Amino acid sequence: MIRLTLITSLCLSLAATIAGCAQYTPPAKPPVATTSGIVSAHGRLQVAGNRIVGADGRPVSLAGVSFGWSQWEAARFYNAGTVNWLKQDWHAQIVRAPLGIHAERGDYLKSPAKNLARIMAVVDAALAADIYVLIDWHDHHAHEHTDQAVAFFADMARRYGDRPNVIYEIYNEPLNTASWSRDVKPYAEKVIAAIRAIDPDNLIVVGTPTWSQDVDIAAADPIKDPNVAYVLHFYAGTHKAELRTKALKAMKLGAALFVTEWGTCEASGDGPIDRASVEAWMAFMREHQLSHCNWAIYDKPETASIVRRSAASTGNWSDADLSPSGRYARELIRNWSAQP
Repeated sequence: MIRLTLITSLCLSLAATIAGCAQYTPPAKPPVATTSGIVSAHGRLQVAGNRIVGADGRPVSLAGVSFGWSQWEAARFYNAGTVNWLKQDWHAQIVRAPLGIHAERGDYLKSPAKNLARIMAVVDAALAADIYVLIDWHDHHAHEHTDQAVAFFADMARRYGDRPNVIYEIYNEPLNTASWSRDVKPYAEKVIAAIRAIDPDNLIVVGTPTWSQDVDIAAADPIKDPNVAYVLHFYAGTHKAELRTKALKAMKLGAALFVTEWGTCEASGDGPIDRASVEAWMAFMREHQLSHCNWAIYDKPETASIVRRSAASTGNWSDADLSPSGRYARELIRNWSAQP
């Protein structure tokens, strides 16, 4: 009876696995670049010491934009038109595609096919536009969804692992209750192993506890992979010199950092734009050659939204379609490559 039960359980598990993988049938051929862009200039990104460098070994500092959560107000913008507009008009060198994992409605765990299609639309458009793209497991509880993350990133590696455009962001923002050594690092090691079995080369970035602020704690107990960087997030109205001190400590310990999300306002996504703090952060990122993505492309009425409800779903936005934060972020990103 025990043996039959075990066999039945294994069969059911295998069937569930096969069913779960059905949505991940890889395309016959991934998109190719149709225009020249930043990826042709720098190639595959790598970690060298506490810097992220291009194929020529020189540090690379990218400026771009993050989409909002894939399942909510941002969903309508997940298309090639928006990606192409960001490259053309914003001069974005990178976009971030946050796969909304665990939320009240419409998330990846409840609606996998719709959310996966949105992520792939952005990734495919970034490949065609020859810009970089962060595939972001946008979760505050990722270590509670390890099996799902392993399956997802293994699929992304099969689809896109041969393309230098792709960066895997495997944990967005662990909460302040998550432990680096107990929760985040063991989770990351499992997901990284799944990616590296397929894609040994592309950059992987890992979120850090306290909403990706405890980069110093991660740097003191690093992941043993030569091409891993650590995620730093800031919102200018909330996070100031103290967080930059933590970032400096992490870099002195040898960690490479990637600012995959930053905002002009408070950490709530609302409140006033803090220009003085933004400028201090821009100077810090220029000095330390950090790449960054502004949060975010969505039209919810709050400060961090870069577009208004009037904005078309496929780009071609006028100044009137942008929020004050959106106009400010556009100015900073357009001029990033001109900075020293």
